[in-house]
Amino acid sequence: MLDFLVRLLVDFWATVAEMSPYLLFGFFVAGLLSVLVSQKMVERHLGGPGLLPVLKGTLFGIPLPLCSCGVIPVSMSLHKHGASKGATVSFLLSTPQTGVDSILVTYSLLGPVFALFRPLVALVTGLVGGILVNLFGQGPETGEQRTEDGGQRTEAGPASQPQKPCCCHHAVSPGRKLLNAMKYGFVSLPRDIGKPLLIGLAIAALIAVLVPEDFFAARLGRGLPAMLVMMLIGIPLYVCASASVPVAAALILKGLSPGAALVFLITGPATNAAGLATIWNTLGRRTALLYLLTVAGCALASGIALDALISRVDIGVAAHCHDMGPSLLGHISGVVLLAVLGSAFFTAPRRER
Repeated sequence: MLDFLVRLLVDFWATVAEMSPYLLFGFFVAGLLSVLVSQKMVERHLGGPGLLPVLKGTLFGIPLPLCSCGVIPVSMSLHKHGASKGATVSFLLSTPQTGVDSILVTYSLLGPVFALFRPLVALVTGLVGGILVNLFGQGPETGEQRTEDGGQRTEAGPASQPQKPCCCHHAVSPGRKLLNAMKYGFVSLPRDIGKPLLIGLAIAALIAVLVPEDFFAARLGRGLPAMLVMMLIGIPLYVCASASVPVAAALILKGLSPGAALVFLITGPATNAAGLATIWNTLGRRTALLYLLTVAGCALASGIALDALISRVDIGVAAHCHDMGPSLLGHISGVVLLAVLGSAFFTAPRRER
């Protein structure tokens, strides 16, 4: 039992130390984005028909560090303030899949191939979903009413109340802007993703210690069946983009194909049962079905493409986290990261009450 606990803690800390420098830098960049990108600017660019608002919605969403639950009130507010259905769905699809923090964490644990592939897949998924909704999802459906001039108005409900997105601060001075940026980057964002991130790290450590080598390769294979299993696991599950990375790395080390791991990295952050229910009630059942089909189709296609293009990517992916011990910078950054997460957990709720 003692040996098991030691191995668990060693593996947990090795992953924390490997990803923490990148994640801390991601927090910093996310904080800067929170004061540089305003809600009014986003709303101004996402209205109107056609492909351009869909493309803008996708591009706006990729760098923003919002999870699949946090993006819901932001996107509903954007839709209520004039963003088209297609642009709203493209934002909903691209935003939770990735962000500056998760891109850096992906690079640290899975290498440059995954770090480039994830935002590319988010871009394609957002465009495909937005275009499909523009073509087939514009009819009046559940949760919507038509205004007298023929426009579409979404009824406000508990899940669609307009909320100021995390990327909107109106500061009056550079010093105040920097303070707001650091508060968001090192308090609000860690509080939002800290719990699922720690759970993901714990699950990754348990997989590394308990699961035999090549377990998934022997039982699921390395093709479409494994991808379908990971898709069925990822769609109803709530996991943020950063928290999914250590789990995916551990699965790859135990024999899961990179393509199947990518399916989990896409479906886990992009969908969950609560988010799909909200989309169904606010944007309509047709849009919700198109959303789900887009995520599933793009995830499977991306997984197949990755395995076909890079057949031996698993040799260099994730293994470098355990080949050598963490560096001094990694140990220091790991301590700082845990301090940031602990501070966000224990101080922010008291200030908000």
